[in-house]
Amino acid sequence: MISRLDYLRAADDSVTDSDVLRLALQHAMAELGALGGCVHVRGGGGEFHLVSSAGLPAASVRAWEVLPADSASATARAVNCDGCAWDPPGSRPADALAPPAGSAGRAAVPLHDAEEGIGALTLLTGHRGQPSAEDWRFLRQIAGWVRARLTARPLPGPAAPAPAPGTGPAAPEATVPDGAHTLARALWEAEDAVLRVDTAWRITAANPAARALLGSPDEVAADRVLWREPGPWRTPDAEERCRLALARGHAAGFDAVLPATGRCHHVRVLPATDGAVVHVMEAGPWRLRQADEVAAIRDSAERARRTAELTAALAAARTPQDVVEAVAARVLPPFAAQGLLVLVREGDRLAYIGSVGYPRAFLEHMGGTHGLPLTGRLPAERALLRDEPLFYSSREEWLADNPHGERPPSTMQAWAFLPLTASGRTFGVCVMAFDAERRLSPEERTLLLTVSALVAQALERARLSEAELTRARELQRDLLPRHLPRLREATATARYLPAGQGADVGGDWYDLIPLSAGRVALVCGDVMGHGLSEAATMGRLRTATHTLAALELPPDELMGHLNDIVAEIGPDAYATCLYALYDATTGTCTVVRAGHPPPLVVHPDGRTAYPDIPDNPPLGGAQPPFETAELALPAGTLLFLFTDGLVESPQRDLDEGMDELARLVEGADRRDLDRLADLLVERLLPGGQPVSDDAALLVGRLHALPRADMASWRLPDGPRAAGEARRHVREQLATWHLDELTVTTELLASELVGNVVRHAKGPIGFRLLRTGALVCEVSDASLTMPRIRRASETDEGGRGLQLVSVLAERWGSRFTSSGKTIWTEQPLAPSQDTVAAALLSLADAD
Repeated sequence: MISRLDYLRAADDSVTDSDVLRLALQHAMAELGALGGCVHVRGGGGEFHLVSSAGLPAASVRAWEVLPADSASATARAVNCDGCAWDPPGSRPADALAPPAGSAGRAAVPLHDAEEGIGALTLLTGHRGQPSAEDWRFLRQIAGWVRARLTARPLPGPAAPAPAPGTGPAAPEATVPDGAHTLARALWEAEDAVLRVDTAWRITAANPAARALLGSPDEVAADRVLWREPGPWRTPDAEERCRLALARGHAAGFDAVLPATGRCHHVRVLPATDGAVVHVMEAGPWRLRQADEVAAIRDSAERARRTAELTAALAAARTPQDVVEAVAARVLPPFAAQGLLVLVREGDRLAYIGSVGYPRAFLEHMGGTHGLPLTGRLPAERALLRDEPLFYSSREEWLADNPHGERPPSTMQAWAFLPLTASGRTFGVCVMAFDAERRLSPEERTLLLTVSALVAQALERARLSEAELTRARELQRDLLPRHLPRLREATATARYLPAGQGADVGGDWYDLIPLSAGRVALVCGDVMGHGLSEAATMGRLRTATHTLAALELPPDELMGHLNDIVAEIGPDAYATCLYALYDATTGTCTVVRAGHPPPLVVHPDGRTAYPDIPDNPPLGGAQPPFETAELALPAGTLLFLFTDGLVESPQRDLDEGMDELARLVEGADRRDLDRLADLLVERLLPGGQPVSDDAALLVGRLHALPRADMASWRLPDGPRAAGEARRHVREQLATWHLDELTVTTELLASELVGNVVRHAKGPIGFRLLRTGALVCEVSDASLTMPRIRRASETDEGGRGLQLVSVLAERWGSRFTSSGKTIWTEQPLAPSQDTVAAALLSLADAD
C-alpha cells in the first residue's frame, strides 16, 4: 500500500488530468482486487457526470454517464454525506448503478473541495465483503493524491475532489474558480457543438449538440477518433488545419461546408493541456457565400499550381512517352479520370503513342503502334479531322452520337476527346476516359482545352526531339564498325549500348584494325560529353586512327597525332583512348592509353589482371611524348577494352565496377566470346541499358602465328642479295605448297632487295609470313622511306615500286628500332594473270 502511494507521488508534472484519474483508478482496483472503477463529478444541476472509468464494459459506461442528484447509489451517498459509502453485493437501490453492478459490491469515497463534496471515486469489488479499515484508509489517501495533483486545476468535468469527513484527517483542499459550474452547464446546454479530444484526437467528451453532429445523440462518443466521425472535420484540409493548430499551440478557425446538407459551419480549434477543445457553430448564408468565394479562390490557386507543375513537367519531357506520363500524373487525378490515350496521325493512319489505364487487348484492337486506317467512324477521328473537342458524359451519349460507329470500351463510362494542335496543324487527339458517368462543367472543359494546347506543344517538341535523336543515333551507328574483320591474329566481338531513353548520343567507339605482318590494333575510345558534335568528333577520331594505323606509326606517335586533332576542335574538347598493338609473330602487345581505363587481361590459365600501364592525360589536354608499356601475351590471352559507361554508375564508382568486371570474367565460361559479352553487359548494366552514359566493350582473343608459318633470313650485301632472296622464295613456297605464287613473289623480292642494295644500307633482313595472306618483308638500317613516283619516258629507272603496287594486293613500309621495313601482301589464291597484268601496266606507263 505504501509502495503504491510512493509510486503515485513520484509522478512528475507532465502527467495530465486524465492520467491522474486513470492512475488513481488502476492502483485502487489493483489494491482491492476490484473488477472496475469510475470517477463522477457533480454538475451544475446537482447531477453526477462520469468523467473517467477503467475495467468497465461500454454498455455500463453509457448507463452510468449521468446519475441523479438524489441517487441512492453509493456514489451519490459518498458525496452527499461527505463520507465513505458501501453497497454490499446483491443490493440494488432503484436508481443504483445498472447491471452487472447488482451482483457486485460497490465502495465509494468522496472527492471534495474546501466547501462541499464535488465527486466520488467508486470501485466494483466483486463478491468480496466490505473494505477493511486499511482499505478505506488507502482509498482516502488515493482521493487525497488526486485532489493534490489537481489543485488549482479543474477536474475534467464540473467539479473537483475532496476527502470524506469523519473518516480520517482531512486532505488539503482544492478550489474551483467561481462560476465554473455555471459555465460547464452553459456549455452542456449550448446550441453550438462543443467537444473535447485528447492528443490522439480521440473524443473524450461532447455536449448534446456535438453528439447530434456526430450522429450519436443518445450516447457518448468515447474513444472514437474525430476524423472517422461525420462532421465538418471530414471536409478537405480540415484535418490538416486542426492538427496544425494543436501542434503550434495557437487557436485556429476555418469554414467548412457539409456536402450532405450544404450548410456552412465555422470550426474553432482551441489547444488545451492534454488535447484540444473543438467548437463548431453553424454560419449564416453570408458565411456560406464567403466560404464559396474562399473555396473558389483556393480551387483557382490549386489549378494554377497544377498547371504550373504540368507546364514544368512538359517542358522537361524528352520523348512522347514522357509527355504521356506527365499528363497521366498531373491531369488525371484532379479530374478523377482513369484512362488516357494519346493518338497521332501517321499519314492515312491513326496510331497511339502512349496510354494509361487501357487493357492490352484494347490497344491491340487499335492496331498497336501501327494504328488503324482513318475511316472517320471513331469519335477520336472526328475530333482530329474536324479539329473540334467531343465530350460524352455517358455511354448512351456515345451511342447516340455514333449509331453506326465503333462501340465504346466496356471498361469506361465517359470520355473527353481533345484535339492536339501545334503550329497551326492538328496532328493528334488526347482521350481522357472515366470509369463512371461524368458530366464536365464548362469551366472544366475550358481547362481541359487549355491543357490539350500545352500537351500538343510539348508533344510536337518531343516528337521532333525524338526524330533528331533517332537520326543522330543512326549517324552514330554508321560511324561505328558494322562488322569486325575476321583475322588469324585475333578473334574479337564488341558491344555498344547507347545511353538511356531521352539521353543525347555519346562518343564511345571501338575498332579492330588489321595491319601488316601479322599485327593487329585493338582500339577503344570515348569523347567526353553527349550530343551530335561529340558523335561527329568520334567519327573523326576513328577515321584518323585508321589512317594513322595504316601509316604504320608507332602507338605513341599515333596517339600524339590524335591529341592534335582533339586540341584543334576547341579548348573544351577532350577524349580518352586506349590503343593496343599486338604482334602475332612475337606475342608482344604495345599499349598506350590517354585518360582511359586500362584493359583487363585474362591469361589462358584464367588469371585476371589490370596491367600497370602509364596513364597519360586525356586527348586534347596531353603533352607528347606518350608513355607506352609492352606486354608479353601468350596465345589464347583475352583482352577486354571498355569505356567507363560499362563499369561506372551513380551507385558504383570506377574501381568497384572494374573489380566487378574481373570477378564476372573469372567465373564465366570464356569459350564463346559472344555469350561472354552478352553476360557482361547484362550483369553490369541492369536492364541492358546504361542510365546516363554510353557503354562500349571490345573483347579480343589473341592468337600466335605458328613457327611453321614464319621464315626469315639474313641476306648478303651486294648484287648477290636478290638472287639469294629468290632462292629462299622458291624453296619456302614449295614447302608451303604455294608454288603458284612463286613467280610473283620472286619479282617482288627482287625489287625490294634491289632497292635496298641501290638506295639503302645493310644489314638486309628478309622474311616470309603465311598469315591470312602471303607477306614478303625486306628490312634495312636506313630511315629513308621509299616513295612511288611516275617515271618519264626517258627515265632509265623509277618503275620498281610501280611494279610492286601492281603485283601486290597491299604494300607499305614502317619504321623499326633499327631502321625500316618494306612489306608486300598477296592473297593466298591469286589470279593466274597477275604477272601478265603487271607487265602490261608497266608497258602502258612507258
